[in-house]
Amino acid sequence: MHIEEESLAEAGERRIDWALRSMPVLRAVGERFGRARPLDGLRIAACLHVTAETAVLVGALKAGGAEISLAASNPLSTQDDVAAALRAYGVSVHARAGVDRETYYRHIHRALDTGPELVVDDGCDLVNTLHTERLDMLDGVTGGCEETTTGIIRLRQMAAEQALRFPMVAVNDTRTKRMFDNRYGTGQSTLDGIVRATNMLLAGRTVVVAGFGYCGRGVAERARGQGARVIVTEIDPVKALDASLHGYDVRPMSEAARVGDLFVTVTGNRDVVRGEHLAEMKDGAILANAGHFDVEIDVRALEALAEDVNLGVRPHTDEYVLPGGRRLLLLAEGRLVNLTAAEGHPAAVMDMSFSAQALAVAWLAEERSRLAPGVYDVPGEIDTEVARLKLGAAGIGIDELTAEQADYLHSWRVGS
Repeated sequence: MHIEEESLAEAGERRIDWALRSMPVLRAVGERFGRARPLDGLRIAACLHVTAETAVLVGALKAGGAEISLAASNPLSTQDDVAAALRAYGVSVHARAGVDRETYYRHIHRALDTGPELVVDDGCDLVNTLHTERLDMLDGVTGGCEETTTGIIRLRQMAAEQALRFPMVAVNDTRTKRMFDNRYGTGQSTLDGIVRATNMLLAGRTVVVAGFGYCGRGVAERARGQGARVIVTEIDPVKALDASLHGYDVRPMSEAARVGDLFVTVTGNRDVVRGEHLAEMKDGAILANAGHFDVEIDVRALEALAEDVNLGVRPHTDEYVLPGGRRLLLLAEGRLVNLTAAEGHPAAVMDMSFSAQALAVAWLAEERSRLAPGVYDVPGEIDTEVARLKLGAAGIGIDELTAEQADYLHSWRVGS
């Protein structure tokens, strides 16, 4: 196992205990797993952000009987104290904050060395490594779950090319995750990271949000709620129209680049902010990425344009000085700003996402022998159960269908 300091375990336990206070649904799932043991004896390799909320998920899977080996899905998001606490709990952890690319992938290989039967991924790096470098392990893997949009994009392409060798469940695509995690979680935590890194006032600023999917919608809503003028850039005509009908100024990036004060990429694609855009930006413009990988902002183009670089002008803020003295500020090295400059989604958000993840793992453990390789949606009853448990924990009641209403919805014979 490769972690920073075992002595940090006590601090990690406090952080995990704090997260637990806001995760009643996952606590309930863990208690259920402890009684039913749906994962008894299963070896699971996971590649996730090593945070307090992830530790609660790992605890639920362990309660279900699983043996967990965990690597980090982003080297800048790892909370070293949480990694130490997980190791003290008996979890095989391979994660340390700030490691280089080579060490990051070495950690993934170490997680795979356990010979997993199931995998849990966030971004598809673990699954990709299995299919490209660890072919010796493929036959033993019978299924897995993917947590994020970027990973599912990669998995669907693998499935289309018939390269995917086992069934993967698209946890990101549940209604609860898209609504609660992607929209509200990403919206709040992205602005949290930006404000922590810069201490900027958003009111009155022009914020350019690249991408109007569920995550981009959340960032745009929260920025507007803080008093910012919001410009949305898109490649999808339907999403662009949706943004326009929500009252946002929709423009191509070539135009937005000239007027933006803050740029936030949330697309899942690469080179969204390119050299020609950087060349047009005003002095002091801030660049932040809320997509999974550090490819949405072309950092190499930024480095090539710069005459000087001042690293760490603030924590997680680097200043690039361009010809003529213009300065562009890059946050979190172009990596996930919400998990690098802040703590990621609030625990109350991850409560729903990780509950769906845990229940999907249990479903997959039971159904995997009947599933062909491919990408599968989470069963609707799991999504509904997570929402029901969250409402119950919040003390919120809802109506139920009467017998007559249920019959009406299932009959085609009754008209107006």
